[in-house]
Amino acid sequence: MAVRKRDYYEVLGVPKSTGGDDIKKAYRKLARQYHPDVNKSHDAEAKFKELNEAYEVLSDDNKRAAYDRFGHAAVDGSGMGGTGGFSGDFTGFGGLGDIFEEFFGFGGQRASSTSRRTPRRGADLRYDMTITFDEAAFGLEREVEVARYETCPRCTGKGAEPGTTPNRCTTCNGTGEVRRVQQSILGSFVNVTTCPACRGEGETISMPCSQCRGNKKIRVTRHLNVKVPPGVDTGTQIRLAGEGELGEFGGPPGNLYVVLNVKPHQFFRRREDDVVMEVQINVAQAALGDEIVVPTLDGDETIGIPAGTQTGRVISIKGKGIPHLRRQGRGDQLVVVQVAVPTNLSSEQRRLFGELAKTLGKEVIPQSEKGFIDKLRDLFTV
Repeated sequence: MAVRKRDYYEVLGVPKSTGGDDIKKAYRKLARQYHPDVNKSHDAEAKFKELNEAYEVLSDDNKRAAYDRFGHAAVDGSGMGGTGGFSGDFTGFGGLGDIFEEFFGFGGQRASSTSRRTPRRGADLRYDMTITFDEAAFGLEREVEVARYETCPRCTGKGAEPGTTPNRCTTCNGTGEVRRVQQSILGSFVNVTTCPACRGEGETISMPCSQCRGNKKIRVTRHLNVKVPPGVDTGTQIRLAGEGELGEFGGPPGNLYVVLNVKPHQFFRRREDDVVMEVQINVAQAALGDEIVVPTLDGDETIGIPAGTQTGRVISIKGKGIPHLRRQGRGDQLVVVQVAVPTNLSSEQRRLFGELAKTLGKEVIPQSEKGFIDKLRDLFTV
């Protein structure tokens, strides 16, 4: 069953003949009495919403005229949606927004009274380091230069010249905050802002430190040793705890993050922890088999080419890849074989190939297996 709404004049406690100014006065008086921040009774919020709805209608000449003629039916579809549609903010209530901006000081929000001098952690720093493919594989140690702020050694972070001391700020009495009492229709409220005299520090300096000029910190360049573990790759971040910017009000310093970029190798490519390279052999090596020497991260290595090797064949050299970053062992080196077809034949070579061609025939056999391009795509897809 629908709840019957009370007459709006009854809600504000005024007769129908009451003028606009008296309606406003009545509303302000009751709003102060039933505002949820002032009145903690269980029905205060409901009464406060009811007051807002009544005032919204009766303070508008057109809505009031329609209400006087047709009652609640004339205004229920006006966009307010009744008390059940009250949203809790005052942007949809015309002049109510101005009233409650006056009440709260900042658009209906109370200023924070949290101290500005709460310890805060320093900012993190980033250093970009470029290393070679081999350095990424086996790790390294490198010294880097990092510019950051540190506590001034002359004044030990006080900001005042040695032999003098900072003075308590007389504007905020050392709190770093200025409290201003504002009077409104709903009572007195305190607005808290950062002290403009000391900028929230709580103290002023009559004789600033000659080294930091009262800033309490100076910018210095530090030489730090960075240990890069084996197995890193482009994008790997190394965290140096506490090597970032200085904290504020006694807060801890930030961290330094070294971000790595690995330069491409002349012929090695990386696929996860495997090293991939391509080699070319001639048709005789491919047909008859052979032994060839290939480079690895550890030096030259001899591998066997089986007889009948086709282009795209992959020969694996176990344990010659990239060291695993977070566990023991290494990846493999994958040697991709390409059979090079000669283009400039001598007369003797041409004669010999002609003799060979007579023995091989000219039959064309369609391939059902993956082709060379597909195999390469599978190999390099991570």
